[in-house]
Amino acid sequence: MFDSIAWAMAPAPQGGAEGGPQAVFANFLPLIIIFAIFYFLLIRPQQKKAKQHREMVAALKKGDKVITSGGIYGVVDSVGESTVTVKVAENVKIKLGKAHIAAVRSTAEED
Repeated sequence: MFDSIAWAMAPAPQGGAEGGPQAVFANFLPLIIIFAIFYFLLIRPQQKKAKQHREMVAALKKGDKVITSGGIYGVVDSVGESTVTVKVAENVKIKLGKAHIAAVRSTAEED
């Protein structure tokens, strides 16, 4: 009695290498398309933005008006190898890691 139930629940037998390499490619095609979409919509723009930020940080110089990632506006007082000293008010200077400079303001912007 239970033998017939066990056979009924078993998966259908597969016929070996049906279709060959085309079937394997057809099975992976959706994954390849999804990866391509992720690359062009997420990965590539993020890499481009990171490259622009690295270039902006590398070009920092004394006197540049900057905005920190915390939203503090200031003027670059000195630039070290991995740090930047920013003057935020009269007699107030803060030392930041270069990565925490979010943007360099143009001189046309008002304070």
